[in-house]
Amino acid sequence: MKPVHLIGVPLDLGADRRGVDMGPSALRIAGLGDRVAALGYAVADRGNLAAPIRETIHPGDAGRKYIADIAAVCRRLFETAEASHAAGAIPVVLGGDHSLAAGSVAATAAAAGRRNERLGLIWIDAHGDMNTPDTSPSGNVHGMPLAALLGPEPAELSAIGPASPAVDAARTALIGVRNLDSAERERVVASGVHVFTMKDIDRLGMAAVAERALELTGRDTDGLHVSFDLDACDPGIAPGVGTPVKGGLSYREAHLGMETIADSGRLRALDLVELNPTLDHRNATAELGVELVLSALGLRIL
Repeated sequence: MKPVHLIGVPLDLGADRRGVDMGPSALRIAGLGDRVAALGYAVADRGNLAAPIRETIHPGDAGRKYIADIAAVCRRLFETAEASHAAGAIPVVLGGDHSLAAGSVAATAAAAGRRNERLGLIWIDAHGDMNTPDTSPSGNVHGMPLAALLGPEPAELSAIGPASPAVDAARTALIGVRNLDSAERERVVASGVHVFTMKDIDRLGMAAVAERALELTGRDTDGLHVSFDLDACDPGIAPGVGTPVKGGLSYREAHLGMETIADSGRLRALDLVELNPTLDHRNATAELGVELVLSALGLRIL
C-alpha cells in the first residue's frame, strides 16, 4: 500500500468569490488524515503551501487575473507533488481553487514521464475549465487549468513541468459537465477530450460512464490523475462551493465514480478543490469531500 501525502494549497486567486483558501483546513477539521490512516495507509501531512493574500497584490491582466502569482503557487505545488511521487506516495491535494491543478497534474505527468509512460486524466467538474484568456468572459484563472494542461494557453500555466502539453486530450475525460461558456464549448468540442455530461450520466448511469472513462483514459497509460471539483456534486449535497450549478452528481453517483476508480487500481494522485467553508452548512461539504477521498482510496462497503 503506497503512503498518502496530504498537500494543502490555500489558493483563492482564481475566482471572484472568496473563501476557498480555507478549504484545506475544513477538510482537516473533518478528520481527513485520521480517516485515511484508518484504511491502513501511512499518512504524512505536508502542511500548506504558501499562497499570496489577494489584498496584498495586483490582479494584473484583466484577461488572466493574478496569473503570475497563481503560476508561482502552481510551480511550488509541482515541486512538492513531484517529491511525493518520487517517494512512492499518492499526493492528495487539498484546495483551494481549481487553478492549482496546473501544478498537481503536471507533477503526476512528469512522474509518469520518468518511467517513459503516459498519464490518464479524469476531470470531474460542473465546468469545462478550458477557457483561455482570449475566451474567458471573467478572466478568472480557475476556469483555465485544463486548457493549460492540454496547451498552449495560458502560457504561464502550460509551461509548468518538463513537457507541454502535460496530458493528451485523447487520454482525458470530463465527467459531470453541465455549465460551459459559449466560446469554451467550441474549445471543448474541438479539443478531442472525452466528455460525459450530466445528460450522459442520466441516460447511461454513473457505472457505465465511469467504466467508459477509465477505459478511454487508460489506453497506453501508466496510471490516472483524478481532479475532483466539488461543484460537480449537486448543491443539495455540496452547498459549500463558490460556483454551484443545479442538477449535479448525487451522493451515490459521486461515490460510485470514486469507488470505480479505486477498483481500477490505477489512481496515482487526487485533487479535491473548490471547497468554500464560508458557504457551507456545518462543514457538510467538507465531510462529503473526506468521504469521497476515502472512496477513491479504497474504502469498501464489504
